[in-house]
Amino acid sequence: MYEDLARPRNVEKSIALFTGTGNPELSHKIANVLHQELSGLVLKKFANGEIYCRFDEPVRGDDVFFIQSVVGQNINDMLMEVLIAADAASRASCRTFTAVIPHYGYARQDRKAAAREPITARLVANLMEAAGVDRVITLDLHQGQIQGFFDIPVTHLTALELFAQYYKSKNFDWNNTVVVSPDVGRAKASKKLADMLNCSLAIAHKGRPKHNVSEVMAVIGDIEGKTCIINDDMIDTAGTLCGSVVKLKEMGAGKIYVCATHGLFTEPAIQRLTDAPTEEVLVTDTVPCYAANREGTKIKQISVARELAEAIHHVYVNEPTTEIFGGDLNL
Repeated sequence: MYEDLARPRNVEKSIALFTGTGNPELSHKIANVLHQELSGLVLKKFANGEIYCRFDEPVRGDDVFFIQSVVGQNINDMLMEVLIAADAASRASCRTFTAVIPHYGYARQDRKAAAREPITARLVANLMEAAGVDRVITLDLHQGQIQGFFDIPVTHLTALELFAQYYKSKNFDWNNTVVVSPDVGRAKASKKLADMLNCSLAIAHKGRPKHNVSEVMAVIGDIEGKTCIINDDMIDTAGTLCGSVVKLKEMGAGKIYVCATHGLFTEPAIQRLTDAPTEEVLVTDTVPCYAANREGTKIKQISVARELAEAIHHVYVNEPTTEIFGGDLNL
């Protein structure tokens, strides 16, 4: 009986895909690209709001990939789901736990902008590592240096290639088109998009006439009469963005298009964007948006499922991720 146990055994690791409640539609798309099933995971709440998590099947020796956008009105619950799932998987002896986070919540708090403020993006990184996360796959962080908050590997992807492909299909006059960075901090990423589209770049300079309000004071570059593509990492309430669009129009801009990776669209963002003098607002599906792609709406949405699925596959088979569609742009 015990002699059989001493013989060499072929033990193969397996991939295990799970989803939180942050963006299950994107998780299903990713699973379809990988030709995998989303495995069973119980996520419930106790009567007092505490989150309960249990894996419905063994994950011992598996590479667990947990897909969760940390976003929405219950953003703190979304984060806790990641932490609790990581702890449960680690205690169930998984081989590795990879948090696939299309939208990394709390990324805007990446520095101390004023005295006695936290650096919450770093805090979230510490929490994930303490919970047992072995690797993070994410998309268009608010600032690229957030990767340095982690002592575990971070695969940082970008949607710029997807945006470039989308706009190339529109056959713009690229000699009369300019990518506009909404501020200096986004200039490097916007320059990458401008290079992909073979068009020029302009940078908006913002001032703050009063606390918590910003507006475009000047633009570095030529926008007069040109088709403008404003590129940003996220749209939240869209107040500053819509104010910038109006100001660009006053400065002589032609048609204005907007693209951002993460469409948070907290109220009253949709109405503001509808009323603003924009032709179209393009976002990805890192954040659910049920107003997108409907007849008569300006909100268009493209999927990052294939990009994230390829990243998961490359990590799983231990292949470099530098050749992934849209990756390694040194943002």
